[in-house]
Amino acid sequence: MAGSHDVIPPARPVIGDGEIEAAVRVLRSGMVVQGPEVAAFEQEFAELVAGRHCVAVNSGTSALQLSLLALGLGPGDEVVVPSFTFAATANAVRLVGATPVFADIEPGSFCLDPAAVAAAITPRTAAIMPVHLYGHPAAMDRIMAIAERHGLAVVEDAAQAHAASLHGRPVGTFGAAGCFSFYPTKNMHCLEGGMVTTGDAQLARTLRLLRNQGMEQRYANEIVGANMRLTDVAAAIGREQLRRLPEWTERRRANAKFLDSVITGMQTPSVADGAYHVYHQYTVRVRGDRDAVQQRLRERGVGSAVYYPTPVHRLRPYLDAGGRPGPWDLPETERASREVLSLPVYPTLTDAELDRIGAAAGGLQVVS
Repeated sequence: MAGSHDVIPPARPVIGDGEIEAAVRVLRSGMVVQGPEVAAFEQEFAELVAGRHCVAVNSGTSALQLSLLALGLGPGDEVVVPSFTFAATANAVRLVGATPVFADIEPGSFCLDPAAVAAAITPRTAAIMPVHLYGHPAAMDRIMAIAERHGLAVVEDAAQAHAASLHGRPVGTFGAAGCFSFYPTKNMHCLEGGMVTTGDAQLARTLRLLRNQGMEQRYANEIVGANMRLTDVAAAIGREQLRRLPEWTERRRANAKFLDSVITGMQTPSVADGAYHVYHQYTVRVRGDRDAVQQRLRERGVGSAVYYPTPVHRLRPYLDAGGRPGPWDLPETERASREVLSLPVYPTLTDAELDRIGAAAGGLQVVS
């Protein structure tokens, strides 16, 4: 049995000499908030999203919230979202006063099912917020067709999907806005931060106003805004991470391919036609006792995690007045929450660690 210090963790943030040197460089410069590093980070990130306008903010949740605000969403509006996601997706909708409407997911990608989206639309629907979960792009071609048919805005939650694409088109370039997170466990990070991408110059300007108290020039406030700026220290770290993202993405994909080849007792991740999966998580399905599987993996020195054991519609803030989860019929969401298990796939795994994961998970027979 492996000791706790011998267990390979399910996630491992990268903070190396390059990140440390970048942070120190900015601290010594004295320009630490909304300065040249932020501007450079925005410009460089644009290369990842086909040249779209990029607006850096202080978190992925802020990116979602400000995008909805910039699009004018608020009380009386409904936004179709998945329930199988991190709570920030629905929280951002609530924070602007709109109402999240939960739709089911496709069993393969774990992303919004376009048919469920179409069924969830009402006269109050104003937007759709697909999530590119675990690094797999949502079915944006079909979702965009639904949005265009009904005149709806689309805000992509791409927090887990840096460099993912569908039919060669990067995530974050389909909707009115795309929202990325730079939390430490993401495919790239800046300790904490976010980015909004958009093809609309006016929307980008509104986002820049909203993140900075409603002003471009000091004391010349144009609208009511917030303080959701990114620091130059974070931006400098993000630039260092962005430079290495292509290498890390290929390593994630290679690690996933290896795990695909050795795991037989659990359902490995599926990839839709035309999808470029960047494997923020390597998520299998366990059709038996998941807790027992996690324990057996841990005994063999392999950590794992469940993202997400409780669908958002079952979390306390989203229950109805009677403490019930509301009228949602989400069978694939409920099934996924019972079955998913994520194994280590991050790019800093050594060959020896990857072999250990393969040996532990590859021969594991799941008993129902």
